[in-house]
Amino acid sequence: MAGLALLAVPRVILHDLDILEEGTFVNLLFVVVPPMIWIAVALAARVPRPFLTLLAVGAFYGVFLCIAHQLLWDASGGHDVRLGGNLEGRLSPGTEQLMIRIFAAVSSIFTGLLVGAITGLIAWGGRRLLTKRERA
Repeated sequence: MAGLALLAVPRVILHDLDILEEGTFVNLLFVVVPPMIWIAVALAARVPRPFLTLLAVGAFYGVFLCIAHQLLWDASGGHDVRLGGNLEGRLSPGTEQLMIRIFAAVSSIFTGLLVGAITGLIAWGGRRLLTKRERA
């Protein structure tokens, strides 16, 4: 499972280092191909519970996403981020950074779980269709 999740990590690193630009075809490939591979592997391996399997892969991806973002924080301009609104200027810069990093970590894990859930639903549906065809 961790191996499948690692397929999506290069995009995170390349994006955080500003090597890969959003809106390009290459970026689209880096975004779409790894989850498509997850689905293909789940279907080819005939995993008994594709939704849960890919949700777990997504959880691993979220953790890897979190780690990459935290390690590349300064390279991706994270040190320049500040709180706004009612909290603007009320907290020390260190406290602001801590809060933003915690939010980024939670957001990364949630993103991984969401990608895992979506791919899991697709694989689950694909599995049902394949099972119906085999029975017919």
